Amino acid sequence: PDVVLRADGGRTLAAVSKVVRGAEAVIAQALTYAKFRTASLAVEVNGAPAYLSVRDGRPGALMAFTIVGDRIVALQILADPERLATLPLTEEELARATY
Repeated sequence: PDVVLRADGGRTLAAVSKVVRGAEAVIAQALTYAKFRTASLAVEVNGAPAYLSVRDGRPGALMAFTIVGDRIVALQILADPERLATLPLTEEELARATY
């Protein structure tokens, strides 16, 4: 299966909501996110690997991966500040984020 990236910015960041398909397009989109250079924290979402970007001690975006065999087939990015604010994370957990 080909890879797909789904980004959800919610109402606040509606402009970042998008669906990107295909390895080259997903890589290009991921590189645009990389320029923001935020700290990150390895987490799990529904038992699958994910990471949380942290900026100024607050969640910036949550990226979860769907892996089939040895391939990433989907990336789900939640960047909606309202929904990120409801994540059950303590200040101590967020402080563990590293660059």
